[in-house]
Amino acid sequence: MKKQFIPLLVLYEIFIFFPVFLCLTILTALATIFVAFVFGDVRWGYLPARLWSKAACCLSFVRVEVRGEENYDRNSSYVFVANHQSIFDVFLIYGWLDSQFKWIMKKEIRKIPFVGRACEAAGHIYIDRSNSKSAYRSIELVKKKLVNGVSVAIFPEGSRTKNGSVGKFKRGAFVLASDLSLPIVPITISGAYEVLKKGTFLIIPGKIKMTIHKPLETKDLTQGDVKELMSNCYETIKNDL
Repeated sequence: MKKQFIPLLVLYEIFIFFPVFLCLTILTALATIFVAFVFGDVRWGYLPARLWSKAACCLSFVRVEVRGEENYDRNSSYVFVANHQSIFDVFLIYGWLDSQFKWIMKKEIRKIPFVGRACEAAGHIYIDRSNSKSAYRSIELVKKKLVNGVSVAIFPEGSRTKNGSVGKFKRGAFVLASDLSLPIVPITISGAYEVLKKGTFLIIPGKIKMTIHKPLETKDLTQGDVKELMSNCYETIKNDL
């Protein structure tokens, strides 16, 4: 983007994007809490978050391209594993992944007004990585939810990238998939780092691509195979960047 447009972009984001996005976030959270309270965990209950995500991309002039939608069945359970470039990763997965899934998210999100309560109402799982017993209980809760086509979405790096490259993966998602014999679906997100880098609030309009790869089977794998599974998933995601 040309430097002369940056001041105009900053003004747009301060006076238009952020106020509108904040209102949409609150409305989405309230709608999610209401749907969860009245109707329980239903597929169309994901509609508020889906619309919120697409509106966020539209308002920030971000174009989205999705590839590989034929590689998964919306009615089957998977462990979706994606690289983490920016907050826009959440918008892409929420907005364009046609699956009934639960996030595994860090406990700090619970403290965000409205959002934390809405995520809890929607059945997403908070995990305290600093407490092994608490983390274990969270994983056991996840296992109970992964039935009847319900999936889970995880960023195995644990936090957003600092330089655009894919960071080291943690084992949790792969052990979970192996224990439950659920396929892992790698997802490559590219372009989100350039749109919104970690440590800045300036959104640069651009294009983000989400590639949904073919599932990696985990049936009959032993704990000793987890490392190879992680490596295969890592290379699949990295090679598409």
